[in-house]
Amino acid sequence: MKYIAPSILSADFGHLANDIHMINESDADWLHIDVMDGVFVPNISFGFPLMKAFKQHSTKPLDVHLMIVHPEKYVERFCDAGAYSVGFHLEAVEDPLPILDLIKAKGVRTCLTINPDIPAERLVPYLDKVDMVLIMSVFAGFGGQKFIPESLDKIRFIKSEITKRGLNTLIEVDGGVSIDNAATLFAAGADVLVAGSAVFGADSPTEAIRAMKA
Repeated sequence: MKYIAPSILSADFGHLANDIHMINESDADWLHIDVMDGVFVPNISFGFPLMKAFKQHSTKPLDVHLMIVHPEKYVERFCDAGAYSVGFHLEAVEDPLPILDLIKAKGVRTCLTINPDIPAERLVPYLDKVDMVLIMSVFAGFGGQKFIPESLDKIRFIKSEITKRGLNTLIEVDGGVSIDNAATLFAAGADVLVAGSAVFGADSPTEAIRAMKA
């Protein structure tokens, strides 16, 4: 399974509709939306009005990544705004289970995320309770960062735990994804690659997406 989810955070904000249309016409599978609150991460991005606009223009499923504190206050609204998948950071909450239940009750796919400084072992108790885990291979908050090589070990470990349990949980990877490392990431066990600069900064974004899926 090889999914590519271009990150709209790296698009041209002056021509968002054009960039979304380009993704619609590409081989991309999802559209990744990074939501930042300026508290959990030192940056601010998209809110509900833009989320609704993404839903209106995108024909791809919306993969929402919440980099926020108190995600329990907002997950239902993002579900209602048209999210296909909603993920939040394990390290941002005391107990993820009630929040996962809120998302599931809306019929939306669930995802738990960890930053590079969080041990992958912390995801293991939840592998049978989520549809997907997101392994950040850079620190959340800014695009254009370099891939952290140690992330490969996390991917392999989580993949082995998923396989050991006979689960269908997907592994998503976000951060420093490029044409050069996509094959390595898929081989390590990733199912979904979030690509920002590698897509929107390419001479031909559609060709970049196709190359990463090859």
